[in-house]
Amino acid sequence: MKRAVILSGFGGQGVMSIGKNLVEAGVEEGLEASWVPSYGPEMRGGTANCTVILSDERIGAPLVEAPTEIVVMNRAALDKFEPTVTPGGTVFVNSSIVPDPVSRTDVKAVYVPCDDIANELGNPKVANMVMLGAYIGATKALKRETIESMIQTMFAEKAPQLIPLNLEALARGIACGEGT
Repeated sequence: MKRAVILSGFGGQGVMSIGKNLVEAGVEEGLEASWVPSYGPEMRGGTANCTVILSDERIGAPLVEAPTEIVVMNRAALDKFEPTVTPGGTVFVNSSIVPDPVSRTDVKAVYVPCDDIANELGNPKVANMVMLGAYIGATKALKRETIESMIQTMFAEKAPQLIPLNLEALARGIACGEGT
């Protein structure tokens, strides 16, 4: 199993966090993993992205030119990265912000209303957890339990009150992903 993922969106939408969570959970599950963030002026509201590779074999190079999946949180990210997805791959779209359908017919599209769900939960900052859940639900690349444990550990000391919110956002995203 080898998954090469590009995650992209506006700076501040949490795509870097999704990528780090995927890598940390992958390592926890015994996979080889790489995370390459793209920092710079993108952090100020432009399009930011990172690449993630999860593999049960050694990773030769951390570069991703033809991803098996992309996660796009805005229209600019879809426009930039949709052409790069390998045929048969999957495109995860934040349909709250990107109402347009994926144009390619040789890829699977998973539409997730991340921002709408986050707003229903009362905190727009958990939209990235919704998308992380959708990715896990649709791909089964990692175990739900691993991600849940990681969330509990991540917030345990500094903000334990945020654990239930983030677990609910993850669960809502998983339901979206499993429904595809």
